[in-house]
Amino acid sequence: MKQKDITANIEARMGISDLNPMQKRMAEIPLKGTFTLLAPTGSGKTLAFAIPLLKSLGPSAGHVQALVMAPSRELVMQISEVVRPLATGLKTVAFYGGHPMQEEVNSLSVTPDIIVATPGRLLDHLNRGHLDLGAVSTLVLDEYDKALELGFADEMKRVCKRLTGLKLIIFTSATPLAALPDYLPAREPVVIDYSLKDSPRRRMQVVEVESPARDKLDTLIDLLRSLNNGRVIVFANHRESVERIHAALRKAGIPAGLYHGGLEQNERENAIALLANGTTPVLVSTDLGSRGLDIPELSAVIHYHMPVSPEAWTHRNGRTARQDAEGEIYVITCEGEDTPAYITTDRRYVPTGQSNDPIRSSAATLYFNVGKKEKISRGDIVGFLIAKGGLEAAEIGNITLRDHSALVAVPRDKASSLVDRLARERIKNTRARITRLG
Repeated sequence: MKQKDITANIEARMGISDLNPMQKRMAEIPLKGTFTLLAPTGSGKTLAFAIPLLKSLGPSAGHVQALVMAPSRELVMQISEVVRPLATGLKTVAFYGGHPMQEEVNSLSVTPDIIVATPGRLLDHLNRGHLDLGAVSTLVLDEYDKALELGFADEMKRVCKRLTGLKLIIFTSATPLAALPDYLPAREPVVIDYSLKDSPRRRMQVVEVESPARDKLDTLIDLLRSLNNGRVIVFANHRESVERIHAALRKAGIPAGLYHGGLEQNERENAIALLANGTTPVLVSTDLGSRGLDIPELSAVIHYHMPVSPEAWTHRNGRTARQDAEGEIYVITCEGEDTPAYITTDRRYVPTGQSNDPIRSSAATLYFNVGKKEKISRGDIVGFLIAKGGLEAAEIGNITLRDHSALVAVPRDKASSLVDRLARERIKNTRARITRLG
């Protein structure tokens, strides 16, 4: 693709008219060689590597041209949502666990130009003979440091052994890499380091909040009630703790969602959608939520438990102060608890438990059990809610459209009556089951 076409798509489809310095630098790299991009979470690195990837591609030629591997399903979905609308005239597919295998196989009836995948799922397709990657010329290993940490080294090696035609290789990482893998062409990498140049730390205030008791729940509730309205993630170190915190917040009347690896994939996706659309503006999460989630306008991060490593500290905090936004980091401490040396605070704060503009749920979410595979579009849903539900266009919030479902934000005070009113209606001559999620 030509640079001018990519730039035009970025502006028209993403609303970005001016690239940040890192993205401009990546747009200038040669389309042959090995590059390591060091960048913090939230700096716009997906778009940064997407530009040279797209520039390296020619017209559809009946074979896979580019491959992106990422360590989580959430990250794969996020990357594909950035790449797909920019890659006009080219086919992009996403492969990840928790997604029906047959649907992925069906998507290969026309050979894609770009594949975005988790290593394990991609290897599964290769072992079943669904794919030939011999003509891939561009490879991106996104969040390579995290992929190693999660134990994907062997899967990545087995996939990359099949990539015999590589010209352009891009690694991304939030932390410097000790070494590059020996299963890829031996080239001296060009390191493009924006890990400090665009660090969100410059836009963060790190605030210590002391808990008078070792059980920090009351302090957390007071802190959340003290904050101004916005989206917040609360990080804890264990699933059991996350479940307990979530239950306590809900009991206290705080609109909170839940996110950890023990949930089903659709439950995790729903939790992120309800955070983004304002239904549950507080999310309680393990460190699984510290990477690969596309969450706009997050106003604060709260460390209920101390992060287990400097990397965890960095990635948790990277959920706020993204791009050019400001953000606040709260660290709840208690007597006898050791604060790691890598955590430095700017000030202390004693929560009052009151705010002039408290965190609140601004919407409710309706769940439709039909989606893209049933030929339903966002426009269809908007028209349906206006014509059959009596809503004004301005009352319809975020619409998350998936293969076989859709989530729609609507006014809280109208959600229950909408479910009743729409129960007997058809959308595009299709009977849809509509329920309320939050």
